[in-house]
Amino acid sequence: MAIASYAAPFSVRFQRLLTYRAAAFAGFVARCWWCSLKLMIFDAFYTSAPNASPALSLAQTISYIWLAQALFSLLPFCADPEVTAAVRDGSVAYDRLRPVDTYTYWFARAAAWLLGRTAPQLVLVLPLSVVVLPAIGLGAWALAPPVSLVAFATMLLSLALGVSVAAATMTLASAFVVRSGDDRGVNALMLTLAFVLTGSELPLLLFPDWARTFLLLQPFAGVFDTPLRIYCGALQGHAIVYALALQVFWVFALVVLGRRLLASALLHLEVQGG
Repeated sequence: MAIASYAAPFSVRFQRLLTYRAAAFAGFVARCWWCSLKLMIFDAFYTSAPNASPALSLAQTISYIWLAQALFSLLPFCADPEVTAAVRDGSVAYDRLRPVDTYTYWFARAAAWLLGRTAPQLVLVLPLSVVVLPAIGLGAWALAPPVSLVAFATMLLSLALGVSVAAATMTLASAFVVRSGDDRGVNALMLTLAFVLTGSELPLLLFPDWARTFLLLQPFAGVFDTPLRIYCGALQGHAIVYALALQVFWVFALVVLGRRLLASALLHLEVQGG
């Protein structure tokens, strides 16, 4: 019964997001545009520096770019839009009356928002990158298969943890919105952090050495940089275990921090109107 209380709102929101077909197609076109630009840029970079030894090969980088674009909607770049709207109009008070844990309820809805926006992109981007490009003679720019079935299975586990990190980050941001009553500051910060620190714009392994350690340890790396490195074979052996453990740590840390902030915010919540 307790699980159903959170599975139901997750399912409803997930299915509702799947109905936005025009938005999904528009997002697919945008992903293809940015992916084509990045592929040309990185191809020129690797071709012009044949003696360089980057942490990712060109083939690995191409796969990374395709998967990053397919999973782009997993970026936790803002607080939950529905929570923000509820804070503005005062309907957030209804969530205080629900016979459920508010944090878990918001976490489940955040996960549904992330997955519901990502699923259509995966359905559209993967056939293009795996089937269409090789068929038209652009196999060098296609998404390569995973290095092994074990790596693929491990990547799926890491991706599930990445969704948890993203949902926990969004719920933490939502708690900030409840506490401050405004979403502009936290959303501006989240947008910058998500774009840079997840590896969506540049794979984290291609950053300078002096920044790489920090970038690989911070929580945003667990959203999809870690599963993508596992898929590409850039993360192997015991390093995978450490990376998964780091993702688990950040899920736990973000959930604890989010719960405490939300409890404090709801304790001091004032709703005006009527």
